[in-house]
Amino acid sequence: MPYSLSASFRIVVALALLSGCQPAITGLAPADSAYFPLETGQFCIYTVQEDQYRLQAEPIQRNYQIKEVVGAPYTDVAGQTAYRLMRYRRATDSQPWQADSVWSARLVTNEAVRTENGQDFVSLLFPIRNGLTWNGNRHNAFGPDEYEVRNAGQPFRVLEKLFNETVTVVAQDDSTLVSQEKRIAVYARQVGLIYKERTSRQFCTTSPGCIGKNQIDYGIRQVYRIQTYGKE
Repeated sequence: MPYSLSASFRIVVALALLSGCQPAITGLAPADSAYFPLETGQFCIYTVQEDQYRLQAEPIQRNYQIKEVVGAPYTDVAGQTAYRLMRYRRATDSQPWQADSVWSARLVTNEAVRTENGQDFVSLLFPIRNGLTWNGNRHNAFGPDEYEVRNAGQPFRVLEKLFNETVTVVAQDDSTLVSQEKRIAVYARQVGLIYKERTSRQFCTTSPGCIGKNQIDYGIRQVYRIQTYGKE
């Protein structure tokens, strides 16, 4: 009696032959949490420009560098996996790093949470999309603070570096005749934070001649720009 393949076996063979003609799958796109990578040894170095404004005086300008290194994972008091963020500071490239502070960060369900000076802030919410909003203060005792996603997936240049896929988070961007308040952060896929700006300035309102002329009475402007990054 001639040998014949079973129907199920013929189907398996056919599928195998067919799959051999298909292009290989090279991998899926990384999740949005790649905008907030947490890997032990990962580091970023930022140049920081800080301007402090004083009434009827020249602004005080400070320039320095901050290095942030992701430490080993640990279990926090809530039983969640977190990572220490060791922060170092120096004035110039030629000076040694000095310990500055220790913060932490964690990824929990659909949130990227960063703990700064003992306070938790929701830096990102997933999945990321333009117009997405959330309360950045939902895990601390401060009042509601609405964050909004803009320019998701768009390129962003910092100094001489172009990052092809970034997301901008706007916490505040208000400007009036009497004040300016701005807080934004930009994250790049597989890198993390690449740019951050915090501006709080009060304009002169003491005389009709200065109103509306952006004459700063007092305030601060602080800008972080990524200089280099990698893994130790």
